[in-house]
Amino acid sequence: MLDFEEELKRFRPSPEIGNVEDAIRKEDLTDMTDLMMELLRDKRELER
Repeated sequence: MLDFEEELKRFRPSPEIGNVEDAIRKEDLTDMTDLMMELLRDKRELER
């Protein structure tokens, strides 16, 4: 049987994961909400 407390003591996160997390946070990602807002703005401008 696994001793979870012992496994947690030995756990060391992968350095690559930290690098990926930093890159994702620094990246300006467009999500679906941003896309929808842009489409609505464009639609309003066309209706004028």
